[in-house]
Amino acid sequence: MSNKPENGRKKLDIRSLWQSGTIQKNGRITYDVVWNVILFFIIIGVIGLFFAGGVGAGYFASLVKDEEVRSEEQMKETIYNYSETSTMLFNDGKTEIGDVRSDLYREEVQLEQVSEDLRNAVIATEDEYFGEHKGVVPKAVMRAVVQEVTNSSVKTGGSTLTQQLVKNQILTNEVSFERKAKEMLLALRIERFLDKDEILEAYLNIVPFGRNANGQNVAGVQTAAQGLFGVDAKDLTLAQSAYIAGLPQSPFGYTPFYNDGSIKEPENLEAGIDRMHEVLERMHEAGYITQAEYDEAMKFQINEETLTDPKATVLGTYPAINQEVHKRAKDLIKDHLMKQNGHTEKDLSEDEALREEYNTMAERELSSGGYQIHTTLDKEVYDAMQKVRDSYTEGNWPWGQETVLNSDGQEEKVDSPLQLGSMIIENSTGKIHGFIGGYDFEEENLNHATQARRSNGSTMKPLLVYGPSFDMGAAQPGSVIADVPYYYDSGKEVRNFSRNHRGFVSARYALAQSYNVPAVKQYKSIQSQEPVENYLVKMGMEENLVKADYTSESMALGGLTYGITVENNVNAYATFGNMGKFVDAYMIEKIETKDGEKIYEHQVEETEVYSPQAAYLTVDVMRDVLEYGTGSRVRGMLYNRGVDWAGKTGTSQSTKDSWFVATNPNVTVGMWTGFAEGNMQHLNYNQRTQGLWADVVNAVSEIRPELMVPENDFQSPGGLVTRSYCATSGLLASDLCSSVGLAKSDLYDADYAPTKVDDSLISGDFVRVKDQLVVAGPNTPGEFIIDGGGVTLSPEFLEENGYTSSEVLRELLPNSGAWSNVALPSTQSIGSTASSIDNDGQAPAAPGSVSASGSAISWTPSSSSDVVGYRVYRASTPGGSFTFIGNTTDNSLGYSGGSGIYAVRAVDYFGQSSGLSGTTTVGNPGAPEPSDDEDTSSNNSGGSSNSENGSSNNGSSNDGNGNSNGSNGNDSGESNSGEENSDGGESNGDDETGDNDSGDNDSGDSGSGDDDSGDDSGGEGSGDGTGDGSGSGEGSGSGDGSGGNDSESDDGSDSQEN
Repeated sequence: MSNKPENGRKKLDIRSLWQSGTIQKNGRITYDVVWNVILFFIIIGVIGLFFAGGVGAGYFASLVKDEEVRSEEQMKETIYNYSETSTMLFNDGKTEIGDVRSDLYREEVQLEQVSEDLRNAVIATEDEYFGEHKGVVPKAVMRAVVQEVTNSSVKTGGSTLTQQLVKNQILTNEVSFERKAKEMLLALRIERFLDKDEILEAYLNIVPFGRNANGQNVAGVQTAAQGLFGVDAKDLTLAQSAYIAGLPQSPFGYTPFYNDGSIKEPENLEAGIDRMHEVLERMHEAGYITQAEYDEAMKFQINEETLTDPKATVLGTYPAINQEVHKRAKDLIKDHLMKQNGHTEKDLSEDEALREEYNTMAERELSSGGYQIHTTLDKEVYDAMQKVRDSYTEGNWPWGQETVLNSDGQEEKVDSPLQLGSMIIENSTGKIHGFIGGYDFEEENLNHATQARRSNGSTMKPLLVYGPSFDMGAAQPGSVIADVPYYYDSGKEVRNFSRNHRGFVSARYALAQSYNVPAVKQYKSIQSQEPVENYLVKMGMEENLVKADYTSESMALGGLTYGITVENNVNAYATFGNMGKFVDAYMIEKIETKDGEKIYEHQVEETEVYSPQAAYLTVDVMRDVLEYGTGSRVRGMLYNRGVDWAGKTGTSQSTKDSWFVATNPNVTVGMWTGFAEGNMQHLNYNQRTQGLWADVVNAVSEIRPELMVPENDFQSPGGLVTRSYCATSGLLASDLCSSVGLAKSDLYDADYAPTKVDDSLISGDFVRVKDQLVVAGPNTPGEFIIDGGGVTLSPEFLEENGYTSSEVLRELLPNSGAWSNVALPSTQSIGSTASSIDNDGQAPAAPGSVSASGSAISWTPSSSSDVVGYRVYRASTPGGSFTFIGNTTDNSLGYSGGSGIYAVRAVDYFGQSSGLSGTTTVGNPGAPEPSDDEDTSSNNSGGSSNSENGSSNNGSSNDGNGNSNGSNGNDSGESNSGEENSDGGESNGDDETGDNDSGDNDSGDSGSGDDDSGDDSGGEGSGDGTGDGSGSGEGSGSGDGSGGNDSESDDGSDSQEN
């Protein structure tokens, strides 16, 4: 069926509708509706824009409402104020040290003295619309706002050069909408007062450009050009200009130098080179350079050949002070700015960019803020200390060598002087009154008093071993520590400087003579109580410690991984002088603005580290260092010898460092000398260090006696008692201990004084029965008493304290004085008990298997359990009578009787003898030889006798020196001839040249009430102290009869374990 007629009708309908106007009418209605809808949205949008603009304008106005309207004169003054010098003052508040030498170095330059390439590079990179805008680029601002609102990961920024000028010279670098709004407002105003060349010149003079070849922070294009490439800004090449122009975006990220002036590794230079390429691309795109120029500049490399070398710097009249005050003032100003902006140290530690920003801000404030920096330094004291240094260094001053890198990067040896560092700190306040920074600070630019970290050797012993031990109650001055062979956990032996051991010594004497073994042993005993954290960290040393230092045994001898500064060490010793309270040392008293407003003022804060009792005991022991110990020569060098000084010497591993630090009730003074490399073993190092220390004290005492010469000695804090102790155990002296002259007395913290009576000694004669040491009975034959009779160390005491090896026992008893009255049991007896032996009434069994070999007769032991020894007999002929020829406690006896027939009898604890053993024949026995000492038995007799010659011990006696009067009795008391003299003479192998080491070993007898105060010159702990605890327990002698020590008995090569 066809559809054509129907299609024809539709065409007629449309035509008719059009002709009638129906379609047109409906179209107009639709158009009107659509247009009205669109118009409605346009109106709404415009209203919204006006509303948003109003809100935005209102918000902007609220952000800048507090910003003062600055005049043209004010704006220009602020913009061109590149720096306003800050001044340092000595402690009188008037005398100038000098101007602060900024760590941000800037040299002003006129715009016409800047290469055109650099100007174009900066504009192309930092502000492409610089010649067109009026301070702000709206499009860039809107882009930055959108990126901020949408939290875009790409931040292109919106700051013009004018805005950056405002940020650097007028506002802070704080990241906030308020600061940004003020920046925009001020940029618009600056554009009204300055032309484009003036703005560009100001920008080029103030913007930071990273570091120069000396590692110093630089600002301004002239300083950057000289500091990076060694040329003026007008002479920069295109590539150099592009590199410098790229630096401001990230000055320390793109700079080619580390802060010590060394050039970064190639991979760390790539970021700056990439930035240079980006600058060149922008210059090319902007039409500033041609394609050929671009291609040529892209070949430029940043390396050692294209960068300049470091240059010498000058730091004025007081260079060491300048550098030190600058560093400290910058940190204080940074803290001030952080608090102002609500930031904390934690914020800076977690955000490197923020930290760099605050460092830059603080540097700018310090260098251009016009501050008055008041220091604690006393000009006269400081100058006097430098004169002491010069008086030494201008003479025969030692020089060594150190390894450095030459210009070719190769190691070479150069001459290097012996360095020194010293400091004076006031105990109660922490004020640093003066210091010596080194041999020649301007040559090295390293302050050896505040910056150089060195091992502090044995000066660590009071800080980390004895002071904490006294405080914990783990030891007291009278505690006894055996100076005997001892080993680190690694198996390496702990050695004293002299390589000798002194046996039983008190903590007092061990510290005074600076013995290493007792110090390490005592430190090991308290390590579980974390002395590093509880003492050193509390005294401000945490920044110098690494994890290994907290567990290292060699810390007791100053074996730190990196070391500490002179300031650290002196500050810690001032804690003893301040009766246990640590006060952090400081050099800046206050910082004021040019208008007199204080932005910082130091507040003294105390931290109790040691109890007053422990601090006083440590001070009292350190007095002995100057009396008879390793620093005994010092007092004779002082003008004011009555001042109550207490101190400690120290020497590091391989004798690289020498120290003397001492405190009095007012101040603490420290002196260090040492080489960067090499040792001072042949340079009389201790004499020089102690001489320098004494000369510093003398010089400063003359001009500041009120500081250096206190009216009073250290005062006892109370809570101290004097107790008599036994020199073997440190326990209360028993009657037996006193009877042999080993009772000493010393000071104790009342809470930790000994309460138990000594039981380390036992008296009587001793024999060995089945390898057990037992007291001889009334019928025990005297010739078998093996330890000489008298007083012997108890085997139980020896075992309890681990004194069991022959290596230890050989060194345990000092070889002098009253110690000769004490015997040492044999090694085999340790661990046994001196119990009685049951008498079975039977004679012992005879020994067996007698034989001769060489010049000795030997046999197998008797099977009886109570045998104490053997007697050997000889008959000249077969069938003849036996004659007694000798006795022994062993199973053999050497002989010189020639041919004969030999036999042996066993003798028991009760004096009974066995029958003769079987015989052995030597050579060809001849005719009988008459003798006054014949055995009644023939060589065929097997009878027993208990009345052999010398068998009875009833008449045995002790001659007062430990020598038995029985025949062939052993003299167990050790001879003192040739060892250590009791009259103050030189000791054998003493750790201190000229040091009388006999003091502690008590060569004198007990004395009346004073424990060797008469005989024992320089004796340790010989006096009984005073009732109030103010005495050291010393005797009346001075100790060192020879006039002092010139080498230290302290750490030598043993100050570190490895």
